[in-house]
Amino acid sequence: MNKVILVGRLTADPELRQTQSGVSSCRFTVAVDRRFPDKSTGERQADFITCIAWKQTAEFVSRYFNKGKMIALEGSLRTGKYQDKNHPDVTHYTTDVLVDNVEFVGGKNDGGSQQNNTYQAPVQHQAAAPQQPAPANDSMSYGNFGEYEELLNEDEMPV
Repeated sequence: MNKVILVGRLTADPELRQTQSGVSSCRFTVAVDRRFPDKSTGERQADFITCIAWKQTAEFVSRYFNKGKMIALEGSLRTGKYQDKNHPDVTHYTTDVLVDNVEFVGGKNDGGSQQNNTYQAPVQHQAAAPQQPAPANDSMSYGNFGEYEELLNEDEMPV
């Protein structure tokens, strides 16, 4: 399973671009606070995660989100690589989140609203693969973890 859920702040205004064939895309970076503070400073560190949205999702993000706004998103990890133009013997590796859904987070001042605060990209069905019906509610079920013990506590987490 390849599923990513992030909540963080945009580090810059997203820029809407279009491919030569007219498909909208939007690349943006989300600053996501780590769960535990740094032991030496007591401050929380952040990870800066590159995200890519396409089509209607890209248009929605570029229209309703800007630098500093909180965003919640759901997607999947994608990896890639490319050769450096200036140094052909150097390969760069990338990891991005391919965004499927976005939501406003916070109150009205943070860009959220009480109604219609979610955008979910239309699902493209493939005729060859049977589709499973969606669950009756939107909550996610991860099974019963009652038989597992917690192996790490807050002080044992790597920073």
